[in-house]
Amino acid sequence: MSMVGNLRKVANLARRSRRRVDLSHPARSPLGSTVVNCVVYRDGVRRPGTDSVEEAVRHARKHRGGFVWLGLHEPSEEEIAGVAELFGLHPLAVEDAVHAHQRPKVEQYGDVLFAVFKTVTYVEHTELTATSEVVNTGEIMVFTGPDFVVTVRHGRHGSLGPLREDLEAQPHQLAKGPSAVLHAIADHVVDDYVTVADAVQNDIDQVETDVFSPRSPRNADAGRIYQLKRELLELKRAVVPLARPLDRLATEPRACVDKEIQAYFRDVADHLTRVTEQINSFDALLDSILQAHLAQVTVAQNEDMRKITAWAAIVAVPTMVCGVYGMNFDHMPELRWRFGYPLVLAVIATACFVIHRGFKRNGWL
Repeated sequence: MSMVGNLRKVANLARRSRRRVDLSHPARSPLGSTVVNCVVYRDGVRRPGTDSVEEAVRHARKHRGGFVWLGLHEPSEEEIAGVAELFGLHPLAVEDAVHAHQRPKVEQYGDVLFAVFKTVTYVEHTELTATSEVVNTGEIMVFTGPDFVVTVRHGRHGSLGPLREDLEAQPHQLAKGPSAVLHAIADHVVDDYVTVADAVQNDIDQVETDVFSPRSPRNADAGRIYQLKRELLELKRAVVPLARPLDRLATEPRACVDKEIQAYFRDVADHLTRVTEQINSFDALLDSILQAHLAQVTVAQNEDMRKITAWAAIVAVPTMVCGVYGMNFDHMPELRWRFGYPLVLAVIATACFVIHRGFKRNGWL
């Protein structure tokens, strides 16, 4: 059996021997509410047992080919201060990791690479309304050093637990060092972009169908379209700025990024480009849908005005005749004639019928 096969077998046995922890909820972490997990990997295989952060760092630095993966969830300044001192993290990067709300970026501080990713998730809803939340965002900050990876997650979604499990099933990939974790996180984040974009497309298709449906209410669609555009803008802010950082990771040589891993970043960048193009097409499509809806509203209003005008013209005939005969002059035509009243009613009915038929023929009624 090859060396890779042995490593994979050991990793699988280690996965079966430990209880799977739901890392999406920080309170369920075995290491506390801030430290989600702290694991040492040696030659791509997880070291059994759960160490303290200090013990994990000492073990990783003692053995060649090992590194520590420390996961944090929304740490405070006091909680991350010890971690920053232990790993030698730059104060500016630490400040960004604590306060969050950063644009996607990649920065180099000595031999430590600091990357910021925006995570997104699709908010399920039974019916899209003018106030529905469609996209929810969070952040993942990644510190990558020669023998460590520190991930700082903000938000209630974007758990890296399943990603960690998948990576541990590929010891040959983890053996390439911390940059393999950085690539896996970037790939995971971009895959979520693809999933969310596909889900948003279903909402856009539904809105488009409703707008061009004859049974669609006139005033209900504009609010939904604007809401989708706002949510799409939030998705766009997460996706588009990541293009430049990924391009730098794929093209610029870095000591903390394995050369083989660098090629994988190009594949992630290609996926991001596809999602970016998809989002831009969504934006253009929503503009077209909105313009079509406004044009439908305008046409409907014009039709209403024509109907009102046509009925006003019909009503004007009896109004005019009755107004003339209501002036109480002594010498009015046909006042003393027995058939005067029926004649006037017949004239009014005939005139109204002729006008109504003319408007009907011209499509006004």
